Amino acid sequence: MVKQPKAPRPLTHGQVWSALDRLAERAGLSPSGLAKRAGLDPTTFNRSKRVTGGGRERWPSTESVSKALAATNASIDTFVQLIGDGGRTGQSVPLLGFTQAGSSGHFDDSGAPIGKGWDEVALPAVSDEHAYALEIAGDQMKPAYREGDIIVVSPATAIRRGDRVVVRTSGGEVMVKELKRRTAKVLELASLNPDHPDRMLDAEDVAWIARIVWASQ
Repeated sequence: MVKQPKAPRPLTHGQVWSALDRLAERAGLSPSGLAKRAGLDPTTFNRSKRVTGGGRERWPSTESVSKALAATNASIDTFVQLIGDGGRTGQSVPLLGFTQAGSSGHFDDSGAPIGKGWDEVALPAVSDEHAYALEIAGDQMKPAYREGDIIVVSPATAIRRGDRVVVRTSGGEVMVKELKRRTAKVLELASLNPDHPDRMLDAEDVAWIARIVWASQ
């Protein structure tokens, strides 16, 4: 008896979206960052758009995939490879837009991510279960970071002078700076943009400070 070849497995909804996530990861982007670079609505590839309110699976259009490939200089062959099991070497961490970081309900008292409104992005592994990512908006942090860059923040990593950090004040202001000096009374911070002034904060005005451990550049 001649064995019949096995029928190929159909392409799944999850495989296609995972491939788009991996494509974004390879380019150092979040799904929304990839969509913006491709000239699409920033929410096109967000997880919230992958299933309708009624529970029906929503697939990315051929046009959106084509634009994403062009934006990352990737071929259709590369995309097919990303549909397979390979290609992901990092971990998924919560992702939030930097402009949202100052609003309430996203962080606990130690600076760890909580609550709703977070997306997710796959990035290099970080040895901190509370690590999260912020997507830079605007050019106020140039030349260090530009719009669309992703920074990974680790609340548990020790901070030393010269480290780039994210600081949140008790008033809700969130900033990215370089740590110049830290004492029991004050926190001295250097601006990453030479056009912006350095900052000095009273220790009692600092809600939390966390080190930036990775950036997509």
